[in-house]
Amino acid sequence: MNLWLRLLWLIATAWRRPRIDLPFAHSSLRFRVWPHDLDTSLHLNNGRYWTLMDLGRTDLMIRSGLWRPVLRNGWTPVVSAGQIRFRRELRPFQAFDLETRLLHWDATRVVMEHRLIAARTDTIAAIALVQAGLYDRKRRSFVPVHRLMEAIGVVAHSPQATPEVEAFLSAGDTLRRATASD
Repeated sequence: MNLWLRLLWLIATAWRRPRIDLPFAHSSLRFRVWPHDLDTSLHLNNGRYWTLMDLGRTDLMIRSGLWRPVLRNGWTPVVSAGQIRFRRELRPFQAFDLETRLLHWDATRVVMEHRLIAARTDTIAAIALVQAGLYDRKRRSFVPVHRLMEAIGVVAHSPQATPEVEAFLSAGDTLRRATASD
């Protein structure tokens, strides 16, 4: 996380935004492309997309109340896979929204979708899928998703994986098998 000012702003202003009722509500944050976000092509740097998505996941955790058990138990958020599709560039000073939502989960990991949407045109600039979980360092294992949901008072079953989610998870499994001997 290298966007400390944006992170501090996110934390300081979280109380002004409505609570997020997981698992089916989403986070929506408004940002602007600043000069320090640009690459040599003078548009939002592709690495910055991933960093901004960290803020979307953080907002989801804070506004759902999940941050309390995370801090209390010393759990660590871990991203294990990600895939992005860039569709349109985001230019200097352009406003955009970052929408983050849960799509699917298994025993210990969730799949989230991030959409970066140009503010004036509602055009999707990029869409990404991320697989993540919370790691319990004391137990040396990922925290079961049902325990995370219980910690915020939610009982829910995962939605059926869409074809995109299945392809994403399958690609991750294939890469994991290919690099297992490394």
